[in-house]
Amino acid sequence: MSANGSPNIGVVGVGRMGAAITLRLSEVGYKIAAVYDMYAPSAEAVAKETGAHVATDLARVTALSDVIITVVTDDSAMQKIFAADGDSLLIDAKGKVFVNCATVSPAAHVEAIRRAEAAGAHAIEALMASSIPQAREGTLYLMAGGDRGVFDQLRPMLEKMSKSLRYIGPAGSAAQVKALVNMVMNINTAGLAEGLGIGDALGLDLTMLREVFSQTGANSRVLETDGLDMQNREHDVFFSGAHAAKDSHIAIALGKAAGLDVPVAEASAAQFDRMVVAGIGELDKSGVAELTFRTRALSHQST
Repeated sequence: MSANGSPNIGVVGVGRMGAAITLRLSEVGYKIAAVYDMYAPSAEAVAKETGAHVATDLARVTALSDVIITVVTDDSAMQKIFAADGDSLLIDAKGKVFVNCATVSPAAHVEAIRRAEAAGAHAIEALMASSIPQAREGTLYLMAGGDRGVFDQLRPMLEKMSKSLRYIGPAGSAAQVKALVNMVMNINTAGLAEGLGIGDALGLDLTMLREVFSQTGANSRVLETDGLDMQNREHDVFFSGAHAAKDSHIAIALGKAAGLDVPVAEASAAQFDRMVVAGIGELDKSGVAELTFRTRALSHQST
């Protein structure tokens, strides 16, 4: 524990979201004991602002921290950081607490929590239904899953990260909800891109069209966040097309496992897959409009 009685925090994965969370917690008084990232300059930049130790192995993060927040990219990365052997967060992890924030499959979250508990540690999932500015400002919408007692223990820290904090249920349940949130968001994004693309092809004023959308059943949160960016071709990344593709496929797999057909989700996922293949997957998800406007070169590429 730090001098003020709050837990020492370690963070694994300090890319855009991880860095924003780390800086926020440091700003509100938590000691950032250690940071780790596969891309060393990211860890070094965050350490410079927070005074954290730059760990070069995962076990060091665990050794220096009471609570370890993980923000990794995919199921494979989650399995690696919680590996049963070799460098792992689970080395001497008894009594430690893990907060896993990545949008990965529910099964990956369940397995990470199982491995942590087998090592004598505790873990929950805390999924973020917001973006980088909200992470930095501490206004995330956070959805938690796992042991309720562990969640309650972590509540003071989680409240500093969020404006809305919701306990969903047992391990894997918050990850299920997050996958569906992103699936619906991605469907809305792909649909908006097509609507604006058709409007452009018809010669309609897109500012007018967005205003009409905003006052009718075509309105959505995505219209507010992405509509103007699609119109102006401003795709600074907050949530990349590549991540949209990944997350859509997580939700599609859940639907298939439940015996459902999900053709709309599959169609929108295919558009984000096209972004990746076209080399623009690291643009914001609003970049899907590059595929739907007749005047934009990528719209003419074969699907």
